[in-house]
Amino acid sequence: MTALARFQDAFAAALAPGAQDVDPLVASLVAQPAFAVYRNTVAKGCIDALQANFPAVTRLVGEEWMRAAAAVFAARVLPRSPSMLEYGEEFPDFLDGFEPAASLPYLGAVARLDRLWTAAHVSADGPVLSREAFPGLDPESLGEARLVPHPAARWAWHPELPIFTLWSRNREEGDADGDFDWRGEGALVTRPADAVRWMGVDEAACAFLDACARGQPVAGALDLALECDPNANLVRLLADLIDAGAFCRIAMPTDTDPDRRPN
Repeated sequence: MTALARFQDAFAAALAPGAQDVDPLVASLVAQPAFAVYRNTVAKGCIDALQANFPAVTRLVGEEWMRAAAAVFAARVLPRSPSMLEYGEEFPDFLDGFEPAASLPYLGAVARLDRLWTAAHVSADGPVLSREAFPGLDPESLGEARLVPHPAARWAWHPELPIFTLWSRNREEGDADGDFDWRGEGALVTRPADAVRWMGVDEAACAFLDACARGQPVAGALDLALECDPNANLVRLLADLIDAGAFCRIAMPTDTDPDRRPN
């Protein structure tokens, strides 16, 4: 490491909110009263970014609580990318173990859906598979084909928490009140055009999407969906996912590039 690179790393580390161990290279700078201004600016930027990146969490807990939690997180984890949209990847896990959030066991799961929204928002563009692509396929060919998830498609299932209801009601301004069943829910976040969209999905749909992401053929993916829910309406499940823009193309068995990707 060059002397300049070491100085830059030491300076960046010293800017971290609450930094204690200061490299002697920058000790004289840190001792200057004005350095606190820079450190406070970094802290505020991190807190502002976390609040912006996790709007559903912020609405659930309130701005004051969120900014206090974000300050604790920012003191431990600094951004690793110039794009502040990416900041907070570890925030959901942080909330899971954050003692003041112990009475809010759903907070980390809601934060993960906020992260899925961001991932869908910044993901690559891609074609959107529509129902018109299917009439020419016989059932056997369709069963052997693979449905390739759209680059922007993200999904999650929680067996115990109503994560979609909690998240969707707090993602945007509007009425977040109202009764709902406290049971497992899933969410699908897509961006088939310019805007991010979302819908609630069940465990069978998530199992089907997981299988598609692993490159499994449609028949095998549908079998896994039925294992989750023997009463699943597979025709409706498939139609709903296609209409939501969850897939970008059909990959036939002869294709050499199935575009497999993990969720």
